[in-house]
Order: sequence, then C-alpha cells, then structure tokens
Amino acid sequence: MTDATLAPTSPRWNIGLWAAQILLLLFYGFTGFMKTTQPIPDLAAMMGWPGMVPVAMVRFIGIAELAGALGMVLPMLTKIQPRLTILAALGLSVLQVFAMIWHVTRGEFFVLPINAILLALALVVLWGRKTKLPL
Repeated sequence: MTDATLAPTSPRWNIGLWAAQILLLLFYGFTGFMKTTQPIPDLAAMMGWPGMVPVAMVRFIGIAELAGALGMVLPMLTKIQPRLTILAALGLSVLQVFAMIWHVTRGEFFVLPINAILLALALVVLWGRKTKLPL
C-alpha cells in the first residue's frame, strides 16, 4: 500500500463512511417510520416487543430512530451544522446498546448479531467523522 491510501484524508475512508451513513439512514429510516406510523398490534405481530411496552415508548423510539437516520446524512449534505452527524451516530450507538440489553434480558439472542452490526456501523461513523475525517 502506498502512503496515499493510508492518508487520513483518503477518499476510501470518505466513501466507506458515507456507505455506513447511508446504510444507517436506510435501516433506521425504515424502522423509525414503521414505529411512528404503524398500529401497535401490527408492530407487535412483526417484532413482539411493541405490544409489551407503552405506546409512547414505541413512538419515542421510532422518532429517535428517524432523527438519527436523518442526522446521518442531512447535516453533511446541507453543510448546516455537519457536526450533528457525530451526535446522530452517538445517539444511534446508545440506542443500540439499550436494544441489546433489552434483547438479552428477554432471551432474544438471535437478534444480537444485527444489533452488533448496527452498533459497529454507528461507532465507525462516530469515530470516523470525529477523528479520522473530522468535520
């Protein structure tokens, strides 16, 4: 590898971070939209847990996911407060940690690999946009 490919401002890092941000936007945009718009019985049939917690909590999680999803790309695209992308990545990371704790307490270990991937993506964006390619 050449020094150019390892440089902190390498285009590869930027492309990789954008790819992670877009994946997080798509996933959390979809799940957040569902949690904020779908009837709770329909969500409970798909996921189980929405029928076991207050409706306000499901809607709050959905709004948090939507905000995090939009925060992955909008601040950087519009160049309005691009540092908000870092906060969105932090928020999605915290959300995933709580999701993992919730699933472990319920014995839903089959979901943990998905949670771990989402957490890793959010942490990579957090680290990358804060340290590797500062905004």
